[in-house]
Amino acid sequence: MNTKYFESALELAKTKNFNRAAENLYITQPALTYQINALEEEVGFRIFDRSGKGAALTPAGEQFISSLRDITAQLKRAVEQGQNFAFRYRDNIRIAMSVRPALYYLPEIMKIFEEEEPSVSITPYFDYYHSVDSFLKGDQDILFAVRDLIRQVPDITSFPLFDSHIYLVCKKDDPLSDKKIIKEKDLEGRTLLIGGGSPKGLRSLQQQLIRNEKISYLNSEDHDTSITFVAAGKAVVLSPGFLNDHNPEFRWIPFETKEVIPCVLCVHSSDKRRPVRDLVKMIIGYYQGKEDL
Repeated sequence: MNTKYFESALELAKTKNFNRAAENLYITQPALTYQINALEEEVGFRIFDRSGKGAALTPAGEQFISSLRDITAQLKRAVEQGQNFAFRYRDNIRIAMSVRPALYYLPEIMKIFEEEEPSVSITPYFDYYHSVDSFLKGDQDILFAVRDLIRQVPDITSFPLFDSHIYLVCKKDDPLSDKKIIKEKDLEGRTLLIGGGSPKGLRSLQQQLIRNEKISYLNSEDHDTSITFVAAGKAVVLSPGFLNDHNPEFRWIPFETKEVIPCVLCVHSSDKRRPVRDLVKMIIGYYQGKEDL
């Protein structure tokens, strides 16, 4: 569909006159008539009613023009953004994470990296459920992932990043919030949230705890749901440290366990771009010596 036809339809809808619209568009009136006829034939309905007095929108045309204004504005922004990117950058590195806190230091890393590589842009992608799929489809260049989720995936190279420890998350006014470490006995009489896409090591710990008949539990759909229940004072939750968004409303207290959740950075084995490898190296170096988030 020719976008020039969109411009012609919008101008005719505004002026309601073929001659005036053609003058404003710097084309002839027959050319405008041809474009409007071609657009109506392509969409399959009349957009304008013609008369000796000019052109009026049909009911379907009013709906179409209303949507077309939004589409055209979005298209204009997309073109402008593309032009700005093409002017400033020669490459873009897309990095996928399930949630924003997953790479807590990423904004600082981005700032340093883009100072060293001003012609390379970094675009973060956050999706709780689809970040791995997006990476595997090739839509993303780097993936932050729990190691067990990608262990058997072919054609990727993974780099160890850090071992995420497990924390109890509670409200800051919870009696447990004063403790420096949480033990299983501290959860007796409490309600624990489980499930929610928990990684393998955390699932094992949850199953161990709910076998304790003094600890009740509720199933949760995802981390955001769990945090909402915690905020409402309905339960507490065990969570890997990489999900910590440092919200002052909550306390993240280390839980006494040997379980850890190994986290990695992944790239496509076929991607030999130097900036991608340099960014991975920078991220890994930034996290060295940091036990957890």
